[in-house]
Amino acid sequence: MAIRSLWLRIFPKGKQKRLNGLFKSKPRTPAEIVRQTHDLLVDIDSNSSTSKSKQEEKITELCKLIWELKSLLYGNNEAEPVPEACAQLTQEFFRENTLRLLIVCLPKLTLEAQKDATQVVANLQRQQVHSRLIASDYLEANKDLLDILINGYNDFDVALHYGSMLRECIRHQSIAKSVLESEHMKKFFDYLQFPNFDIASDVFATFRELMTRHKSTVAEFLSKNYDWFFAEYNEKLLSSSNYVTARQAVKLLGDMLVERSNSDVMTRYVSSKDNLIVPMNLLRV
Repeated sequence: MAIRSLWLRIFPKGKQKRLNGLFKSKPRTPAEIVRQTHDLLVDIDSNSSTSKSKQEEKITELCKLIWELKSLLYGNNEAEPVPEACAQLTQEFFRENTLRLLIVCLPKLTLEAQKDATQVVANLQRQQVHSRLIASDYLEANKDLLDILINGYNDFDVALHYGSMLRECIRHQSIAKSVLESEHMKKFFDYLQFPNFDIASDVFATFRELMTRHKSTVAEFLSKNYDWFFAEYNEKLLSSSNYVTARQAVKLLGDMLVERSNSDVMTRYVSSKDNLIVPMNLLRV
């Protein structure tokens, strides 16, 4: 009590408030939050912490920062997102390769942080800086990230998060074209056979996005890869013993063939007796 009285005599309430204001931490800018996130991701990726408890502390702090990033991009109950702050965050995010680190370190995060990180990556694909989608430029220069995302379907713990990120990335036509032209396209036919319903459904959502979003790119792909693509499609999807897979495949096939840009592919497909036998057999089921 004596100490409190002395404090009040030296610093009346008005002065105390001014003093407290001096010691308040200055709010971090979006760029500073990204840099702190980047530094923690580098540390966690390299496993440089000397103890498990220290590593867990850093992961906890990283999860908080990712939540802050999401709040800046999407807003929260108290405020809407500020365009200038989002642009600053986006520019810093891609300049420092933070996207790469976030994707690579995703399996090390908590489940909630993985969800937040997925939303952050999704939002960044749509953020413009000086009227440009710099996410598209970044992915063009770092196409190996697509390898990580597509191969991520093999890790059932993070498959749905990687799948969601991948769908956002292929909203960019140049990135979708890169995936279509890669060896990964053949993997989708195997991924669609996964026994896990949730993951198989997510794979199909990504596959549908690839085959329907960018009309001219898909038409070019189907024309160049007609033989192997429809051989796989007929054998592994339309002839699948899984009713849901076969049903989804029939619907997607119809959507692809009736698309005007795929008219030549449609004519070629329906002109084949072998191709028509498959859907006719399905009518018997």
